[in-house]
Amino acid sequence: MQKRILAVVLIFICTSIAWFILGGATTARTHTQDMKLRSEVGQLWGTEQKQNAPHVWYRTYEEKRVKTIRDDETVEETRTITKDFPIDIESSDISVDIALQHRKKGLLWYATYTISYHALYRIQNRTENNLEYFFTYEFPTENGVYDNFLFAVAGVRKPETKPVAGAITESFTIAAGEGKSVEIAYVSQGMDEWWYVFGAGVSHIRNFRLSMDTDFSDIDFPETSMAPTSKQKTDKGWQLTWEYDDLISGIQLGMVMPQRVNPGPFVSRVTFFAPVALFLFLFLMFIITTLKQVRIHPMNYFFICAAFFSFHLLMAYLSDHVDIHVALIISSAVSIFLIVTYMRLVTGMRFALVETGISQFVYLVFFSFTFFLEGYTGLVITVLCIITLFIVMQMTGRIDWGKQFAKEK
Repeated sequence: MQKRILAVVLIFICTSIAWFILGGATTARTHTQDMKLRSEVGQLWGTEQKQNAPHVWYRTYEEKRVKTIRDDETVEETRTITKDFPIDIESSDISVDIALQHRKKGLLWYATYTISYHALYRIQNRTENNLEYFFTYEFPTENGVYDNFLFAVAGVRKPETKPVAGAITESFTIAAGEGKSVEIAYVSQGMDEWWYVFGAGVSHIRNFRLSMDTDFSDIDFPETSMAPTSKQKTDKGWQLTWEYDDLISGIQLGMVMPQRVNPGPFVSRVTFFAPVALFLFLFLMFIITTLKQVRIHPMNYFFICAAFFSFHLLMAYLSDHVDIHVALIISSAVSIFLIVTYMRLVTGMRFALVETGISQFVYLVFFSFTFFLEGYTGLVITVLCIITLFIVMQMTGRIDWGKQFAKEK
């Protein structure tokens, strides 16, 4: 028996090495594809967008008499001194509509989205003089596409706006004690995340309201962003609202697009954990065959391990072409078919279907399926290990292993 156990252990180690090689190859292939494909998807669809709040300031002009030396003579001349004074936006009323669309490239899914943005900013002149105000709007990214772009001041559209270095600056006069509105709207595309940035560092925000409508229910927010002040479920997804009367904050607003299960990282994780599943399967099979006195040669275990490995090998390359769930089902069916049809020749149909087939389904298919359960995979695998240990302990509690090993010599 000792030689048989050593042979099975050697087969298990060799299969584990093959899995680590396959897992490493899949990880490298995924990383290489991501570096190339993320850039391609970004060029076609857009990258992460960060919409900055506009910068607003007013300018004053002051005439000053200045003495200068010119040709050894002191000359007095008049110069116009300009000074800029940044101000807070009086109010911001923003609506954002995000439509999600996942796109698959190779072994990876990318969370792309279409965004409809509309903002109405109010600028107030709180001085006693008529002043010239400057309004600078920065685009979320210089590499983006902005359809149906609208820039209007006091309801009058500015058709001749020309972006310079990724921004548009317009000037207008506001009478003392009055105000004007600036309207911005566009339709664009992005990927993974969308942000609204109040400003660099700590910012003062007054009368701010941002309403976001999503067509997806699985909402999440970046770690360094503020949660909405209210949210309401809709037929399509959520309506989220951030509303503040007088806020001082260095934290921004953000939305993370829900991610689909990426085939590459999923297959890599399942492959790297495959030795655990195989160990539990072989351990249980060894105990069952010992109790039932079913003699299985190490070569039989070799073919069983090869069929286990075929599951991960087929899924790794099949997931390039079909959905990961479909790839898992097909790979499971192929692997189970290989083992059951083989074991029926070794031990008979009943043992192949019941003991072998059910055990393979639990330790290969169900084990792999647990990786879809984000956050619970480790717990489920731990429970599965404990249940297996309990079953084996109950089955073997009355066995005299000394006699059993002696009998197998």
